[in-house]
Amino acid sequence: MRLDASQQMHLEQRMVLAPRMIQSMEILQLPLLALQERIEQEMLSNPVLEQEEPELTESPGTAENPESPETAPAPERELPDGEQTLVVQDDDSRRKDFERLDRVTDDFDDYLARGAYARPRRAPDDRDAKLDAMQNTAAPAQSLNEFLLDQWAFVEADPLVKKAGAVIIDFIDEAGYLASPLQSLPERLPAAAPHHFERALRLIQTLEPAGVGARDLPECLLIQLRNSPEDRSLEIELVSHHLKDIEMNRFPAVARKAGRTLPEIQHALKVISRLDPRPGLQIGSRETPSILPDVIVEYDEQSDAYTARLHDAGAPNLRVSATYLDMARRGKIPPEARDFLKNNIRSARWIIEAIEQRKHTLLRVVNHVLKSQRDFFEFGPLHLKPLPMVEVAQALGIHVGTVSRAVSGKYMQTPLGIYPLRFFFSGGTENAAGESLSWDAVKAKLQEIIDHEDKQNPYNDDDLVRELAQHGLTVARRTIAKYRALLHVPPARRRRRYQ
Repeated sequence: MRLDASQQMHLEQRMVLAPRMIQSMEILQLPLLALQERIEQEMLSNPVLEQEEPELTESPGTAENPESPETAPAPERELPDGEQTLVVQDDDSRRKDFERLDRVTDDFDDYLARGAYARPRRAPDDRDAKLDAMQNTAAPAQSLNEFLLDQWAFVEADPLVKKAGAVIIDFIDEAGYLASPLQSLPERLPAAAPHHFERALRLIQTLEPAGVGARDLPECLLIQLRNSPEDRSLEIELVSHHLKDIEMNRFPAVARKAGRTLPEIQHALKVISRLDPRPGLQIGSRETPSILPDVIVEYDEQSDAYTARLHDAGAPNLRVSATYLDMARRGKIPPEARDFLKNNIRSARWIIEAIEQRKHTLLRVVNHVLKSQRDFFEFGPLHLKPLPMVEVAQALGIHVGTVSRAVSGKYMQTPLGIYPLRFFFSGGTENAAGESLSWDAVKAKLQEIIDHEDKQNPYNDDDLVRELAQHGLTVARRTIAKYRALLHVPPARRRRRYQ
């Protein structure tokens, strides 16, 4: 066998994305909240990048009435010898200059003594702003486990039961359910036996909120029913033996098996429906993810058109520091420092251009949406038209991937509410009149039909197909079933109501 090395040349075409282009695509794809975080990171890592401060405008009263006693500034303290520059003269005595120095020192000491940097004295009835801010700051919310441990400390039980209860509480999730099988917990406390854990769990299930410590939904409901001061024997029987039939909406069969009338069953089900299936969520606070719209759409009465503007309140305008630009141009700094400044200046300009390009592209896409979806803004979701991203890309002369990144994770605030930008881009169909409707408009129409159906005799999927056909929409039965699932609408058997 012979081993040797050789050199060969060949040509190939390969697309290589420059770092500047990659950064531009990343900035374009970021929603507003993520863009704010990215800007903060860039400002921390790049010293030449700074935020443009808003220009301060003069008070109208000060500008218009400079002689007014209410708005006129306090008379300034006259500096020694006016505004003369402190330069020692070339005369022989130089006595006057040193006298000026003495007067400047004395005046400066008086200025400090009068409180230029001294802490102002507050009146007895004045409030401390920092103390008020600390008192108004919300304390951290107590977790469910902490809430249960506080109650568990007052429960009287055997020491091993108390320790077993503390272990059980650690395994209760935020919804209030025991997240681990009870049989596996004795391994956490070898000194305790299984019956200690069983006793501890029964005691924990008596704590507040009612239903906490359950291992499944039926047990959670039963705990709440047994803690009720009223007689809930029928409700307990329904949850214990007929929960499956109730889930399938078989109320007459439940009434027949329980030996009760249908109104009694319906009244008991109303009581059960008021129970909390996740009692642990009553304790503590859960942050609701906030939505900050990237684009705000408003109606302009003068032009009879919908206009869009970017919500840039949280995205500050950036600029390159003039100080560092001047330092880089002078050439009086070490070469390493000059190279460092040039690299950061180049990086700062790149991100500023990327942010401006993001604004320009996003506005172009949104303006095209406003033109294409005018009926939606006028008449609502039932008039949403199909708008593929390919069509928008061709109209704007950009790549379809650019459109996808421009709308990814972003929201639009409209007079009808806040919608994801992707909501306006979908395929669709045509009705009998030849009008184009998006699939979201078809789903909205389907929801409208279900909302107005006879609840005692609801439409099945075949009936819904016929109802949509009467409105000029031809939709397959399997599509109806798919849209029902997306709309969280149960089948007809489970939507039926009994008298």
